Amino acid sequence: MAKKNKGPKLKYDSRGGVMVVSRAMRESYAYESMGPTAKVLMDLLQMQWRNDRPVAYGVREAGQKIGCKPETAGKAFKVLQDRGFIVCETESLFNSRTGSKAREWRLTWMPFDFRNPTHDWEKWKPEY
Repeated sequence: MAKKNKGPKLKYDSRGGVMVVSRAMRESYAYESMGPTAKVLMDLLQMQWRNDRPVAYGVREAGQKIGCKPETAGKAFKVLQDRGFIVCETESLFNSRTGSKAREWRLTWMPFDFRNPTHDWEKWKPEY
């Protein structure tokens, strides 16, 4: 019997990783009805994700990466939080002597602390 030619073997990504996103999440109303700033912020947060610790990310950094004002980035964080995509694990801290610390976020669509994702976004219902 002849072997099937599957084509050349391709490396998945040799440049530093791959981000995989649930199609069900991306096609959900909770995601699709958000503005573009919140959607970009989700990708930025996922790029910082690690299984063993929350994501430390602040409004100034987000605004700089997205290309918007920190206030606009703050609204995007609020949208993601209200819809259940992120949960604040640790509040921010500002101290001029010891340094500042950004809020730390748990991404509910990703595993955390070696536990399965909670997918809180699935419970979100629009307010009419």
